[in-house]
Amino acid sequence: MTTPDRSALASYWETVRAEHPDLPVDVPEAWAFGATPAHADELLALVLAGVKTGTASSLWDYEEAEDPLPAEGELSIILDGDGAPRAVIETTSIRIVAFDEVDAEHAAAEGEGDRTLDYWRASHERYWRAHSENPRGFEPQMPVVCELFRLVHPAGRT
Repeated sequence: MTTPDRSALASYWETVRAEHPDLPVDVPEAWAFGATPAHADELLALVLAGVKTGTASSLWDYEEAEDPLPAEGELSIILDGDGAPRAVIETTSIRIVAFDEVDAEHAAAEGEGDRTLDYWRASHERYWRAHSENPRGFEPQMPVVCELFRLVHPAGRT
């Protein structure tokens, strides 16, 4: 996916802060959901519609990329498939559980497909088998970072 332009992020953040002056001055991390531009746009649309309030990531992928884990209260700028900033979310909860222990409530919060646990398991197994950043890929007992978030600033208001 396209890497976001730092000046575009700074400009976006300035616009968001004009509406939400209580937000910090420093521009938060920016990232997109999914592994492809089309997937990023599809998942972003669910966030903007209020359907998607959760996401899941492989702990192994965080370790492989040497990225810090998300934290409660952390803000993120969400990008579309072209790398443009479109929304701001705040992480409200983090749990790390084995893949086969992710529950139906979290699956529903992710807002994808029919929002069932069966759909979640099948789609996430496919995703991690195809797109994992670490050589282990997928295993039923792999640790999954289950993140819940709230939409702070939707697109269309900037």
